[in-house]
Amino acid sequence: MSAARELALSDLRERIAALEGGVAKRKGCLPFGVPDIDAILPGGGLAYGALHECAGGGSGTVDGAAAALFAAGIAARTKGKVVWCLTRPDLFMPGLAQAGLHPNRVIFSESDREEDVLASMEEALGYGGLGAVIGEIVRLPMVSSRRLQLAAEKTGTIGIAVRRWRRQTEANDFGQPTASTTRWRVSVLPSDPLPVPGVGRARWLLELMRSRAGECAEFEVGACDDTGRLDIPTRPVNRQDTSGRSRHSA
Repeated sequence: MSAARELALSDLRERIAALEGGVAKRKGCLPFGVPDIDAILPGGGLAYGALHECAGGGSGTVDGAAAALFAAGIAARTKGKVVWCLTRPDLFMPGLAQAGLHPNRVIFSESDREEDVLASMEEALGYGGLGAVIGEIVRLPMVSSRRLQLAAEKTGTIGIAVRRWRRQTEANDFGQPTASTTRWRVSVLPSDPLPVPGVGRARWLLELMRSRAGECAEFEVGACDDTGRLDIPTRPVNRQDTSGRSRHSA
């Protein structure tokens, strides 16, 4: 069977599934638009139909503000509504809007227990037709992460687990194995200098700590702009850090 015919049949199957009440799964990846990052990720971006993890690093380990903005930037570049599941209603909506995620796109699911957050994430991922599903959680057991991964695979929706801790000691759980496809850590760096007094664009140290079938790496990037995109490096500099991982400077 020719490649063109197989592609046409695949598209027809998805159309039939949609007419029958099913959800046509998105395939492929969501690129960051930053060549250095996309080049290191299998498929050239964040995989659709997969669970991804992120957490704050450095002084933002507990509050996770940078990680939340990183997740918002990813969700902003998807199509459709975004479900955000959480136990602490402390999101600053103007901050999410600055990262490209308009408040009109966000549906909040607030729960008292973390178990309910995981259940809400799984249900939303299995629903389909959403741009992304984000959940703020402390712990992510392997069984729970596997259920979220399977739900994401079913509909092709991107799932993002934002790991937020109440105390520094809980951050040790971030190294435990999960079924997530990628794992990121976002640390705040000094903002870009300006030629006049003022605060420049925020900068992050973005660490790709785990990538299934891929490499680990670090990137110095400009934080998400109002379209959800990271700063594109103008003068990339490759160097090796003490751990031997590739590090790229924006």
